[in-house]
Amino acid sequence: MAKVELAAGSGSSVLVRRCQICDNESLRSVFFLGYLPPVNRMHVIGERPFEEGFFPAEWLFCPRCQLVQLGLIVDKNVLFPPEYPYSSGTTKILRENFAEMPREVQSLFPLRADDLVVDVGSNDGTLLGNFRDGGHRVHGIEPTDMGRLANQRGIPTTIAFMGRDVAQQVVKAHGPAAVVTATNVFAHMEDIHEVIESILLLLADDGLFISESHYLMSLLETVQYDTIYHEHLRHYSLTSLQYLLNMHGLEVVHARRIPTHGGSIRVYAARRGRRKAQPSVAAMLAEEARANLDEKALDVFRRNVIASKLELLAMLAGIKAKNHRVFGISAPSRASTLITYVGLDEGILDCVVEIKGSHKIGKYMPGTLIPVLEESRLFADQPEYALLLSWHIAEELIPKLRDKGFAGKFIIPLPRPRVVE
Repeated sequence: MAKVELAAGSGSSVLVRRCQICDNESLRSVFFLGYLPPVNRMHVIGERPFEEGFFPAEWLFCPRCQLVQLGLIVDKNVLFPPEYPYSSGTTKILRENFAEMPREVQSLFPLRADDLVVDVGSNDGTLLGNFRDGGHRVHGIEPTDMGRLANQRGIPTTIAFMGRDVAQQVVKAHGPAAVVTATNVFAHMEDIHEVIESILLLLADDGLFISESHYLMSLLETVQYDTIYHEHLRHYSLTSLQYLLNMHGLEVVHARRIPTHGGSIRVYAARRGRRKAQPSVAAMLAEEARANLDEKALDVFRRNVIASKLELLAMLAGIKAKNHRVFGISAPSRASTLITYVGLDEGILDCVVEIKGSHKIGKYMPGTLIPVLEESRLFADQPEYALLLSWHIAEELIPKLRDKGFAGKFIIPLPRPRVVE
């Protein structure tokens, strides 16, 4: 339903001219983060720099449905290549979240043992593994090579982008799904109306659709500008998400905040009239109404982002003036936005370290010559400072790194930069 126009000189990128949800053409530009590289396209260390695509990251606000959205849609084949390195099973908080979801489903809307659960954007199959262990039939839909890894782990997975044809193939082979999930992908997919219609093809008449997405309220509260990148086409509030689902005959029956990715929202939806809504829905909508998620709130966020950037640069300038070293800790997608927006390079950030086995080791951070190295380098080299690029899980990371022997100081960059001795 949303209309877009080709952006001159950008190949298959398209400019958003109308709201991605409600087709409103009166969109307001509220924040421009600059030009960002695709956050998961990484070159091998030692490879000579060559032409790299950078794409504008502009936030637009729709006053009709209250959706906050990116103003440019980048080709999904650029953003999600087959070698896409993200693996959902490597983060403790995600593993715990995916283990908890089946328990919550059973407590609110119990499933039968032979019910089918389909995960859209299933990655390495971590979520579906928990449903399978609960005795349910499972099937994944995943466009990257992570789907092959899931198949190897015994999670049946179709290697493809989600669409009507894929949905029909799954239903024909396995029957309708009692639950369809979309975790950390529902804000990523380009034609969201076609995606929902495809999900409805998968879903049994009384089935549940469960999505998890970065939550706009959490983003604003903690100045998470690093979650703004081209994979995240939409930043949902429950208000905007409800508007979208209602357009397709779905109603929200449960919603709550969850801690993943620095603050997300888990939303249950069912065909209108098929499930009783929980009190959580009205409570969260009322909270958003009190918060006034409007252009004024977004302008406050913009000013907080600028202040945070300047404070981090000032802190790093003082550290580097003393010839101290700074290593980055972990290389999540969000790290690329922070590094690019703040303007960090290999002269400021000596390297980024990742846990052993990460697909990102041996590569450069996107758009830079900052190398990604194995985590043991942190303990061997003992830099004076470690910048937590996965700052949203600082409480998990800091004790682990101390136990492994890191003796330096930690920098937590957001919401406002601070040093932890």
